[in-house]
Amino acid sequence: MKILVINCGSSSLKYQLIDMEHEGVLAKGLCERIGIDGSRLTHKPTGKEKFEVEKPMKDHRVAVEMVLEALQDKDHGVIDSRDDISAIGHRVLHAGTVYSDATIVTEDVKKVIRDCFPLGPLHNPANLIGIEACEAAMPGKPNIAVFDTAFGMKMPDKAAMYAIPYEYYEKYGIRRYGFHGTSHMFVSRETIKRLGKDDAKVIVCHLGNGASISASIGGKCVDTSMGLTPLEGLIMGTRSGDVDPAVLQFICNHENISVDEMLDILNKKSGILGLSGVSSDFRDVIKAAGEGNERAKMALDAFKYRVVKYIGGYTASMNGVDAITFTAGVGENNVLLRKEICDYLGYLGVKIDDQANSEAMGQEREISTADSKVKVYVIPTNEELAIARETQALVS
Repeated sequence: MKILVINCGSSSLKYQLIDMEHEGVLAKGLCERIGIDGSRLTHKPTGKEKFEVEKPMKDHRVAVEMVLEALQDKDHGVIDSRDDISAIGHRVLHAGTVYSDATIVTEDVKKVIRDCFPLGPLHNPANLIGIEACEAAMPGKPNIAVFDTAFGMKMPDKAAMYAIPYEYYEKYGIRRYGFHGTSHMFVSRETIKRLGKDDAKVIVCHLGNGASISASIGGKCVDTSMGLTPLEGLIMGTRSGDVDPAVLQFICNHENISVDEMLDILNKKSGILGLSGVSSDFRDVIKAAGEGNERAKMALDAFKYRVVKYIGGYTASMNGVDAITFTAGVGENNVLLRKEICDYLGYLGVKIDDQANSEAMGQEREISTADSKVKVYVIPTNEELAIARETQALVS
């Protein structure tokens, strides 16, 4: 079975074609600047050179057709026809409270995605466009929506609900949903496999420019750091993470700006960027800190402190932890930050093997010592494979 995985943005389309017999990627690529001058398709078949096509893409339907042409190209293709594709799996951001699992797309499912535009104004419209473009290009093929909020929807009410008047949940679905859910689902399950313990208590640290932490027992989410939106939780590249809501009112009143403008500041001008004044890129901030920039040092210290606070809180909420796993760009590749975060966790009996940690650059590896009371892993996330697995399960 060959599954096409699609992840649509407002002006982009990422894709992978995965052969589920061995879970190998046959080809992957990216359509950029859809609906904008300078549209380009970059296509990389496994084992072959990548190639690029610059051609106007007025909308996502044109982009999907170009992807299918590339997959069937006589020189760069990997399939004979679109009939070789069994199903299409789509990353969809939000389903509100309606869906907590992946589902076959129907008109009702599309209505739910549309109804959730206010909860995911940047992503849900683009996700729906991608689904409808694939329906037009491959009529009759099953399309599967894999929701980024599905993992967090398994949280118990005590973790999910905000302590505000309940009517706002009833009217608008205001609750904590969590994001990076597909990544947390994949990495927590892979961690359980490594442990060989079906009811394992796992904390996953998805650390990148966007960052979140989840706690799960047996792969079922107990809590996760992001909330109604991806703004809640950890300090991130440009997002503030947790902040006293009164800060918004104070700054709005004193700076004479709107709530929307304030949220733009919290989402795009805060976090590591706002604290350091250097960059939202951790590599730049680490370099500046090494050169003596005190604000850069403070930003990194604040980031690490927020991470270990969440790890400690989630360990308490689960009454223990079997494994802590690092994933995503920073989590997979930054040896020093992993080490410094784990150094905080001596009270849990965490011990890091420095050599294993230094060698674990973007590859799956246990980085704790043999006598560490908590296993620590680096496991690269693979959201596309997770989506493909969910898709296969529904169409097999």
